[in-house]
Amino acid sequence: MTERDKPWLFRTYAGHSTAAASNALYRGNLAKGQTGLSVAFDLPTQTGYDADHPLAAGEVGKVGVPISHLGDMRTLFDAIPLERMNTSMTINATAPWLLALYVAVAEEQGAEVAALRGTVQNDLVKEYLSRGTYVLPPAPSVALIGDVAEWCADHAPKWNPMNVCSYHLQEAGATPEQELAYALATAQAVLDELRPRVDPADFPRMVGRISFFVNAGIRFVAEMCKMRAFVDLWDEICRERYGVEDPKLRRFRYGVQVNSLGLTEQQPENNAIRIVLEMLAVTLSKNARARAVQLPAWNEALGLPRPWDQQWSLRMQQVLAYETDLLEYGDLFDGSPVVEAKVEALKAAARDELATIESMGGAVEAIPHMKARLVEANADRLRGLESGETVVVGVNRWAEGEPSPLTEGQAIQVVDPSVEEAQVTRLRAWRDGRDPAAVAEALGALRAAAAAGENVMPPSIECAKAGVTTGEWADVMRAVHGEYRGPTGVSESPSNRVEGLDPLREAVDAVSDRLGRRLTFLMGKPGLDGHSNGAEQIAGRARDCGMRIAYAGIRCTPEAIVAAARDEEAHVVGLSILSGSHLPLVRDVLARMRAEGVDLPVVVGGIIPEADAAELRAMGVARVYTPKDFEMNAIMGDIVELADPGLIAAE
Repeated sequence: MTERDKPWLFRTYAGHSTAAASNALYRGNLAKGQTGLSVAFDLPTQTGYDADHPLAAGEVGKVGVPISHLGDMRTLFDAIPLERMNTSMTINATAPWLLALYVAVAEEQGAEVAALRGTVQNDLVKEYLSRGTYVLPPAPSVALIGDVAEWCADHAPKWNPMNVCSYHLQEAGATPEQELAYALATAQAVLDELRPRVDPADFPRMVGRISFFVNAGIRFVAEMCKMRAFVDLWDEICRERYGVEDPKLRRFRYGVQVNSLGLTEQQPENNAIRIVLEMLAVTLSKNARARAVQLPAWNEALGLPRPWDQQWSLRMQQVLAYETDLLEYGDLFDGSPVVEAKVEALKAAARDELATIESMGGAVEAIPHMKARLVEANADRLRGLESGETVVVGVNRWAEGEPSPLTEGQAIQVVDPSVEEAQVTRLRAWRDGRDPAAVAEALGALRAAAAAGENVMPPSIECAKAGVTTGEWADVMRAVHGEYRGPTGVSESPSNRVEGLDPLREAVDAVSDRLGRRLTFLMGKPGLDGHSNGAEQIAGRARDCGMRIAYAGIRCTPEAIVAAARDEEAHVVGLSILSGSHLPLVRDVLARMRAEGVDLPVVVGGIIPEADAAELRAMGVARVYTPKDFEMNAIMGDIVELADPGLIAAE
C-alpha cells in the first residue's frame, strides 16, 4: 500500500454566546473528527473590556466567546484535556492575559505546562493595519509580544508564541506581494525585539517557534505560488538576517483560514466550491503545505454559522485528506517553469517592498505607509468588481438564478440577546466571590512589572489565579502604556482615481450650492468592531465625489458619533458595523440624536439579515446596505439624494 503523508490539523474557528455553549460546540466538533481547536473570542475579550463595560454593550458573545476571568476559561475547556490538545487562540492585544488564563486552567487539570501545544496569534502590527483590535501603542505592544515569546521559550517550548497573521491583510485589500512583504516585515520586527533578550545560542530555537497564519483567496494558482514564495523568503531571512543554520528552524510553519471576504450573500451556495478551491491553494504543494487548516462556512456572509454548517466545512477537509490520493505524492509543482516564474516574480516584488519598509525603520515605523497602501489596494479591488473586470459569479455576472433551498428558514445561528445580561450577572458574582486583597496584590505586581519593563507573563498568571478579570488586566496595561488610535489610511485629499465620478461630483456641487456649504458626510464605527475596510472605502469614495468627510476611525462610542455629527455640521451620518451588533448600537445612536435634536438621515452598512434590516428601517434608518451592495457609486448617489434640501422640502 502506498505510504501517505500525515494530514494537516483540522480546525474549525468557533466560539459564541457563552463559555458553556462553546465548550459543547468544541466537544461536538472533536467527536466529528476535528483534530485541533481554534478559539474565537468576542470583541470585549479581544479589546480588553469586561462584559459590563459601556463599550461592551451589544457586543458580548457576538463574534466569539466571552472570557472575563478564570472561571470562564475553566468552563470553556471543561472535559477537554489541554495536555493532549493543540489549541489555537485568535487573540492579539490581550494575548498575554488569555495565555495566562489557559496556563492556569492547564495547571488545575494537572497538565505539564511544558507539554502544552498550540498558538496565540499575538500579532499587533496587523491589528493597526487591518483588524483593529489593538489596545496599546505599537512599541509597548511589540514588547508584550516579546514577553510572551520569552516566557514560552523557558516554560512552554512547544507553544507557538506568535502567529504572524497576514490573513486580515488580504481581507484589507493586500496584493500577494504586499501580503508577503508586510507579514515578513512584522516577523522581522518581532525577532529584532527578541534577539537582545536571549542568549545568542538560544535565539535560533526562538526563531523556529515563530509561526504564520495566512489567507488563501480564489486565485488558487497565484495563492499556491505565494505560499511557495513565503517558504523561500522565510528561509532566506532566517539564514541571512538571523544566521539560523539548522534548516528545521528555518521552516515556514503556517496555518490558514481561506478567504471569508470572497464569500457572497448572493447565491451563497456558490461559496462551497469557493472554499474547496481556496483550500487546494494551501494543500496541493507538499513543500508549502499548511500545518493546520480551518475553513469558513458557506453562510458566513449571511451571519453566524450553525454547527451543521461548520460540520460541512470540516467534511470538506476530511474528504480531501482521506478520500483523494493527494497525500500519496511528493510535490506536484517542482520543476514547473510556470510556477517557478510566478514564485520568482512574487519574491522580487516582496523584496522591493521589504526594502522600502526597512528604509523607514521597520514595520512599526512603517505602519502609516502600509495602511495607506492597503486602502489604495482595496480601492483597486472594489473598482474591478464594480467595473466587471473582476468577475464574481452570481454577483456581477449571472446574478439571476434559482432561489437557494439552503437559505430557506433560519439559515444562520442567532445569538440570544439575553446572553449579555447573563454574562454580566456571572461576572459580578465572580467579583463578589474573590479575595479582594489577593486581587489588589496581583494587580499591583502586574502594574509594577509593566512600569519597570519586566516580563508581564509571570504576574499575569498570578493575576489569573487570583481571579482578576480581563478588563482589570487590560486597564493596568492602558494605565501604564496609554491607549492608541491607529491611522485610518484615508487622507483628506482626493485620490487621483476619480474617473467615472464626474456626474456624482457635479451632483455633490449642486447640492452643496443649495445647502450653502460643502455637503458633509460623517462616517462612524460604533462599538468594538475593528473591521474598517468598508468604512474606509465609503469615506474615500465620498471624498473623491467631492464631499467633505469626517471619519475618526474605529471604536467610537454612540455619544462621540452624535457629538461629531453636531460639531462637524454633518448632513448625512453613515454607520458601519460588521460584528452583528447593529440593532442595539444603531438604536443607541438614533436615541441620542433625537435627544440632542440632531435631525439627520442615517445610513447603515454591515452583515445584516433582512429581518434586522426591516427593523432598522422601522427605527428610522434611511438606507441599509449589506455585502451584496457592492456598487459604491449607487450608495454615493443615495447620500447625495438624502442631503438634498430641495428633495427634502418636496417631501
